[in-house]
Formats: sequence, structure tokens, C-alpha cells
Amino acid sequence: MQFSFTNEINQSMVKNLLKRHGVSKRLLSNIKFDGGKILVNAHEENAIFRLRVGDVVTILVPDEPDNECLVPEDLALEVLFEDEHYLVVNKPAGVPSITGVNHPKGAMSNAVKGYIARQGYKNQAVHIITRLDRSTSGVMFFAKHRYAHALMNMNSNYRKSLQKRYFAIVDANSKLSVLTEMEKAAVSEQLRDCGQKLPQTGSIQLPIGRLDGSIIQRQVRFDAGSKQAHTSYEIVKEKNGLQLLDIQLHTGRTHQIRVHFSHLGFPLIGDDLYGGNHELLTRQALHCHHLQFLHPFTDQCIDIELPLPSDMKKILS
Repeated sequence: MQFSFTNEINQSMVKNLLKRHGVSKRLLSNIKFDGGKILVNAHEENAIFRLRVGDVVTILVPDEPDNECLVPEDLALEVLFEDEHYLVVNKPAGVPSITGVNHPKGAMSNAVKGYIARQGYKNQAVHIITRLDRSTSGVMFFAKHRYAHALMNMNSNYRKSLQKRYFAIVDANSKLSVLTEMEKAAVSEQLRDCGQKLPQTGSIQLPIGRLDGSIIQRQVRFDAGSKQAHTSYEIVKEKNGLQLLDIQLHTGRTHQIRVHFSHLGFPLIGDDLYGGNHELLTRQALHCHHLQFLHPFTDQCIDIELPLPSDMKKILS
């Protein structure tokens, strides 16, 4: 693949121009040592070559080799969006996002690897931009080459443009928990009244850290080991003693939605790890239904929407 950039700063070095356009040191090293090229006005140069205003720098990015540790599988894959740079798919509940020691197969990464192989793409590496818990369904976002991945991860404008929304179901008859004064300061005013129903809308900025003694479970905690987390929500439906929430993630902490709502006294239906009732659903009622991002290569706003999955729809009908 090749990408071109026009220099606007006199005497700027090639590597500085490329850095401004999101080319990492690692990618620059790949270009240098793995068969790529740097061209300035169609002539090969090195990374410290000094540019004039108007010079055009083109990078020829070498194809990425196959990762033999990741097994390609011919699994069903619902593609929601695809171009030469990005791939967005619908992950079913119960399928892990990535492989692990105990499950080297059957993950979304295996399915995407198999899809890439069948399509005959030159780049065979799988780049995951967003992932979901095993029991969560919905939109997953992949990059099809390392430069596309780097732009979404490292460039603040594109990273901030990435927005995800979730549907979740909670028990409408639950009541708000008692919060400490420090916790009250981290939630919107309507969430501070213990013993009340969940308000129509709310904002939660409770920090999250690992639960002591667990490598999986998280909790709300105010210490050096925690990270700021921000969730906002709106109740969009109430039926059968259940409430359907439309949730906006402003940060992406592990188990963020599950921890925030459990801490408020409203664990997700089916979420037995955080105290949810699993009689109605055998997995947490959480579905990533919306993904929006600014496309780094076209500057178009990509907007992808999924309906409520059948198992969550059933308990609300």
C-alpha cells in the first residue's frame, strides 16, 4: 500500500512530516527494514532528508505477514461496513473477541482472519480497534492494515471521533444505592437519592479499578489504581418490570457499564458476575448497537446502527 503527504514546513525532516500524519516509529522501521520505501517527489530518500514546502512524500508500506499463532476459521461473519482500510462486523453473544490460552479457536479474531484469507487480501494481520466482552453482542471494529489501526489509536482527532452506544436492560423495580459523599460528587444530581427509581437520564463519572484478589472483576474505587470512567444513559423503554437503557460510553474501561450500573443498584439482567438476575437471560443484557467514527482516509462520518438482538427483544415483548 502507498500513502502520500504534501509538506508545508520548509526544512522539515521526512520523519517529522510522517509523524504529523500518524506514522509511528514502528511503522517507519517496518518501511525501512521490511521492504518498504520512502519517496520524495518520486525519488527514494531516507527519513532524515530535509524537505521544501510543496514536496510530496510517498511511503510504500510493505505487506504484513501472516500471524501463524492466529488460526483462520471459516465462521459466519456478518459484515456491517467494509472498505480497503476498515471492517466492521456484528459479534454474536457468547463468542469471544480474541483468542486465549483456553480458547485458541472460535473467536471473532479467528473469523476475521479466515475472512481475510478467503478474500485474498495482501495484508493478513488482524487489527482489533474495539472489542466486546464474550457475553456482549454487537458492533466490533477492525483495521485492515497497521497504518489504519495507528490512525484510529494514536491520532487524537480520530480517536475522539469514535463513539459507541449500547442497549442494556435492568430491573425497573430496583432502587438507587446509598453513595458516599465522594461518590455523589461523581454522579449527576438525580442519581444521589438512595431508595429511588432510576431517573430518566443520568451521568456517571465513578472511577473504576481492579477488584482486589481478582484478575477479572472490577469495582468502583478512588485510589491510585483506578481510572476515570464516564457513562451517560437514557431510559428508552419500560415493560414487564424491565427498563431498556440507551448508554453512551465516554471512556472505555473494562466492564465499565456493568460496574457503574451495578454500583448504583441496577446490575444488568443476566450479569451474574455483578449481581444481575439471570433467570430471564443467561448472558448479560448488553448490546453495542451504534458505532460512529470519522474516517481518517476520507474524512467521512461513518455511522453504523444495529437493532436490539432477539434474546433481549424477547424479554421486553
